[in-house]
Amino acid sequence: MDPLTCPFCNPPEEEIVLENSLCYARYDRYPVSPGHLLLIPFRHIPTLFDATDAEQAALLALVREAKALLDGRLHPDGYNVGVNVGKAAGQTVMHLHVHVIPRYAGDVEDPRGGVRGAIPERRVY
Repeated sequence: MDPLTCPFCNPPEEEIVLENSLCYARYDRYPVSPGHLLLIPFRHIPTLFDATDAEQAALLALVREAKALLDGRLHPDGYNVGVNVGKAAGQTVMHLHVHVIPRYAGDVEDPRGGVRGAIPERRVY
């Protein structure tokens, strides 16, 4: 993906809800739940494994800040935090982004398995 056409490169200031020197957070345009955030490095890199140690640390710091923000605004009952790496794992925008998805009691009938739901028949064990 070309950084000139990448939807995560050059974010509009008004979309940024949190940031540090290497990464920013914005609300997902297609949220799974209210408050769904994307944490994105400013540098155009395809996957978590391409990020530097500093970028990974900056993303993790932003995960903590995102939780604090969402706890204060929406009071979710839990979170899913995840990264899709590669097309086989469901990555559709080839610019690293971490999903912070607030979860609410009763939002699904049976939440057991959490991120294991990426392969539905293996979700519950």
